[in-house]
Amino acid sequence: MPLLIRNADIITADSRQHGDIYVEDETITRIGRNLDAPPGTEVIDASGKLVFPGFIDPHVHIYLPFMATFAKDTHETGSIVALIGGTTTFIEMCCPSRLDDALEGYHLWKSKAEGHSACDYSFHMAVTKFEEQTEAQLREIVKDGIASFKIFLAYKNFFGVDDAEMYSTLQLARKLGVIVTAHCENAELVARLQERLLAEGKTGPEWHEPSRPEGVEAEGTNRFAVFLETLGTAGYVVHLSCAKALERAVAAKSRGVRLWVETVLPHLMLDKSYAERPGVEGMKHVMSPPLRDPANHKVLWDALQTGAIDTVATDHCPFDTSQKLLGRESFTQIPNGIPGIEERVNLLYTYGVKRGRLDLHRFVDAASTRAAKLFGLFPRKGAIAIGSDADLVIYDPDYRGVISAAAQHSNCDYNGFEGMEIEGRPSIVTVRGRIQVRDGKFVGERGRGHLLKREPMYF
Repeated sequence: MPLLIRNADIITADSRQHGDIYVEDETITRIGRNLDAPPGTEVIDASGKLVFPGFIDPHVHIYLPFMATFAKDTHETGSIVALIGGTTTFIEMCCPSRLDDALEGYHLWKSKAEGHSACDYSFHMAVTKFEEQTEAQLREIVKDGIASFKIFLAYKNFFGVDDAEMYSTLQLARKLGVIVTAHCENAELVARLQERLLAEGKTGPEWHEPSRPEGVEAEGTNRFAVFLETLGTAGYVVHLSCAKALERAVAAKSRGVRLWVETVLPHLMLDKSYAERPGVEGMKHVMSPPLRDPANHKVLWDALQTGAIDTVATDHCPFDTSQKLLGRESFTQIPNGIPGIEERVNLLYTYGVKRGRLDLHRFVDAASTRAAKLFGLFPRKGAIAIGSDADLVIYDPDYRGVISAAAQHSNCDYNGFEGMEIEGRPSIVTVRGRIQVRDGKFVGERGRGHLLKREPMYF
């Protein structure tokens, strides 16, 4: 059925206009004033609302075997949660461990999503080892439409790669025109600090941050940047958490290194005191890199506004209370991660745009358009333009609410942002012209999502 959105206040990364949007055959076919529509067209009056391109979360975990357990969301629940929060496309980390075959892992991750996701999706392919067959496997995966890799400079002996493996991965990525995303820490330093703290009897969640201090993240960020600079590869730092790491990234950018930076919602909204709460309340907020000193918040918000930080993701990784309690004897056994895909857009709008920290267009850019450009999705995604997919978020800025686990839609039994007020939420969310969400409720088609084929960008 064709769709006409009237009286739209259309907000993109670089423009604002008032008019109508006409959608046919899953794409935007007309934008203008007082558009007519054939009989049978569904008409939505967007008066008083803001209309954004569908938001893109470039860093989520849906299927994830990790630390003796599995993340709680399925592709059905995770995609519905994403859509209720205004995210119409996400890029999932496909993360087979060093013990697994990469190509088999890729097909496993694909099978978990296919026919189950209600929103569109793609993958970053994790490279957790580099062996004789790795290059051929990665070339096959890129040929299948995956245009980004992921490496971990953390999680020694599980996901982590050494410097030689990083070099080989970046060298191949340069040949293929693939951007490499990286979790930047120092696996050896983290392992040694963890050993020392545990030997001293420091086992609670409050010791997670001291085991991965800011300097460790800064070192990993700098090392990644130097490798990129040496090889001429394009890179992307995921979930940057602190000023020290940002300084290294900005210095590399200023030297001409092709490096982009992501922060994630928890590092803008929460601080290390959350993980210092006693017992399971602290465990709920254990993630890596850890929550930091609150002095970092202003630095990150300012960098986001100027574009020194390019994107805001979530690193959505839901482990429930019983899973967090696997680490009751040692912080090193707490499954890392926090849910956030439902909350990202609303919290970013409320505490960024509404608090004057973030320009409305930079908000769209950071939460949608720049990710689309970096990861080979633009202008199909991240835009409101003729020929673009009709992924649209009609946003109600007058809505008022409070975040709570009782009201959330994730499979997780707690919410890390419990009690935070929001000023605005998606009223209607479409995926390729099909209404999937109305007023905070999923009303659409399960399994509608497509695996998006992406072309290497040749940065």
